[in-house]
Amino acid sequence: MDLSKTYNPKETEDRIYRLWEESGFFNPDNLENAKAGNFVAAIAPPNITGELHMGHALEHTLQDIIFRMKRMQGYRTLWLPGIDHAGISAQNVVEKQLAKEGVKRQDLGREKFLEKMWAWKEKYGDTILGQFKKLGLSVDWSRTKFTLDPDYQKAVEAAFKHYYEKGWIYKGERVINWCSRCGTSISDLEVNYVPETTTLYYIKYGQFTLATTRPETKLGDTALAVHPDDSRYSKFTDQNLEIQSVDNENENETKLKTIQIKVISDAAVDPKFGTGIIKVTPAHDVTDFEIAQRHDLPSVTIIDRHGRMNANAGKRYEGLKVSEAREKIVKDLEYLGLMEKMEKYEHNIGRCDRCNSVIEPLPSEQWFLKMKDLAALAIRALDDGKIRFHPSRWTGPVRSWLENIRDWNISRQLWWGHKIPIEGEEDVLDTWFSSALWPFAALGWPEKTDDYNSFYPTQYITSARDILYLWIARMVFSGIELTGKMPFKDIVIHPTILTKDGKRMSKSLGTGVNPLDLIDRYGADALRFGLAYQTTGIQDMKFGEETMLMGKKFANKIWNISRYILMKIGDDKVEPKSHGLPIIVKLEDTILKVTNHVESYEFGEAAHVTYDFIWHDLADKYIEETKNLDDAQTKETLMYILVNCLKLLHPFMPFLTEEIYSKIPIEDKKLLLIEPWPVLK
Repeated sequence: MDLSKTYNPKETEDRIYRLWEESGFFNPDNLENAKAGNFVAAIAPPNITGELHMGHALEHTLQDIIFRMKRMQGYRTLWLPGIDHAGISAQNVVEKQLAKEGVKRQDLGREKFLEKMWAWKEKYGDTILGQFKKLGLSVDWSRTKFTLDPDYQKAVEAAFKHYYEKGWIYKGERVINWCSRCGTSISDLEVNYVPETTTLYYIKYGQFTLATTRPETKLGDTALAVHPDDSRYSKFTDQNLEIQSVDNENENETKLKTIQIKVISDAAVDPKFGTGIIKVTPAHDVTDFEIAQRHDLPSVTIIDRHGRMNANAGKRYEGLKVSEAREKIVKDLEYLGLMEKMEKYEHNIGRCDRCNSVIEPLPSEQWFLKMKDLAALAIRALDDGKIRFHPSRWTGPVRSWLENIRDWNISRQLWWGHKIPIEGEEDVLDTWFSSALWPFAALGWPEKTDDYNSFYPTQYITSARDILYLWIARMVFSGIELTGKMPFKDIVIHPTILTKDGKRMSKSLGTGVNPLDLIDRYGADALRFGLAYQTTGIQDMKFGEETMLMGKKFANKIWNISRYILMKIGDDKVEPKSHGLPIIVKLEDTILKVTNHVESYEFGEAAHVTYDFIWHDLADKYIEETKNLDDAQTKETLMYILVNCLKLLHPFMPFLTEEIYSKIPIEDKKLLLIEPWPVLK
């Protein structure tokens, strides 16, 4: 049977994907002959605001490679898809849409606003899942989950109740990260610390000079602090000093006033920063708050939730935005001779991960989850080897984070999300609280459903490093504590895709690349193979279309090889047979290496080995040797090589290989999707 002269992915991919869906073989319940055991993982659920980006394309291509190989190896595979309600991110998107109409969510009220949110979810929520089909992902669509489904809400409530009854959830006041734009607290892990050039101000405090990047917060100072081992200031420790400051109650005249302030010593002070002595503003800095807790210092809040100075800042500054207050107090300090100098300073500014607004540390009453015992569970799992990172270099950073973890602020002042299940409480839970339950809640926990009993725990999870702490580590301790089992054993951290010149990919910055455009130009198989080919243990992947072009050329090469072999065979009935030739030895070595590489999550290495065999050993050498041969052994060998190469390639290039396999004249043929993985004879 002949193949057409050229392969056209646009004429093939949608048709082949429909064939797979109609077969039902993405569903493990239909894999009747699977005898190797279960192989299960849950997809990282994309946001309902999401659209396919290069990170998705890489992450899910790598997962699909594993699942397609495991399915062919006879495993009962379940790859569980779903989408995340995305809390603050989704609410922001809908609020921006309303703002274009001149409407605020407060104008609508909670109930009407949530109707808008659900309408958004119905319209756009499944869009990205449809785009995943373009990549060829072999997930079980019949089990698609949403993190606000009724059964998932029951799981979140059960988890909250479990922690609450153990005394691990409590309500208390602490300095937290507050986003004035989003109107909510956010977690430490949702703050982006962006390097920016700012100003370091050297301000006179009596006989001392202090360096600070935030002169406006001096109005909330309740102490000065030095390091216990800093001999420069040891004689002043525990003294109350009189210093001059701005008279913040005088609206009309820039005057001095005398205040008293205590000097304390604390190991949190960095003696190398500035002059080695710092001001302590407990209400507006997390470290200062902790210092204040240790030394029983008062806390004075001078900035409100709208990012403006409040009455405690004095009549002179009350009502000003933080930036305005900074400008005014700097001028006042200069006028009064209290500003010694100013210099440029590279400093990390905390910005909201969702809206990029500057974060204000503020004291706030929030719900917290105690982390000491939960973190200990995860640390023990790491130490005992029950959880393994690939690459292993991520074990140390995760362990360090767990050892130094603070209690988790789990409440958010939003309307979209899981309401905290306590009567009278209006806040919702941090999105990551519900996401941390994903591997088991998506399978029916806390009910002992058939899916939960059959498929939990899962085998592995994968993600980029940016949600290593937000999601991966939290799933580990949540799974251990709530189910008594490891939620997965292997954690695969794949590279982060950057632009060719090493910048972050971002649609808003104009540096993003749409994978759908690449699929349109090169085909899904070329994109998949190109991405896998570059995944060689690197931490950052600088994207260039060269590998997509390479993938397309490779797809064409495979098509031409297959066309040659089918033309060589002609109308003869040829059974694939191995005749122990040198090319077969090479093929068997390739099979062994590819299998081991994929099972070790070494995708790039597997792609390279496959490419080298097909392009060089097969096309450049063996096929050239067969051009003048027409005997049965040659035809049987060529058929044997073709069938096994298509099987090896299927996880990487599923559309192309399924199309070619459908044209091969062999008996008792099934979809390549479920044909047995090649094994050594």
